Amino acid sequence: MNDLLIMLTLGLVAGVLSGLVGVGGGIIIVPALVYFLGFSQHSAQGTVLFLFLLPIGILGVFNYWQAGHVDWKVACIMASTFFVGSYLGSKFSISIDALTLKRIFGVVILILSLKMIFGK
Repeated sequence: MNDLLIMLTLGLVAGVLSGLVGVGGGIIIVPALVYFLGFSQHSAQGTVLFLFLLPIGILGVFNYWQAGHVDWKVACIMASTFFVGSYLGSKFSISIDALTLKRIFGVVILILSLKMIFGK
């Protein structure tokens, strides 16, 4: 039951953050699955990618679209290459060990956060 409560809370928090600032899946759920539920880095990333298969963000997108903040052309172009990129990235990911993958993930988040904090 405790794990179920963690999963429900995690989904809610990630959903709120996704709607609020556009993050959730990778930045919130992956580390939480690893550290709170004992997932391997590979399993956490695979589980989050499964979430992307479903239209989980449709209500958030609807709100942004109503406010005029969705560029459909850019989104469709990027989605087409994201589709291919996620395939290639996952093939590489499952070929490396979990510790290396966890470190790569951490470095990416660190670099992005520093850029967001100190960049223009």
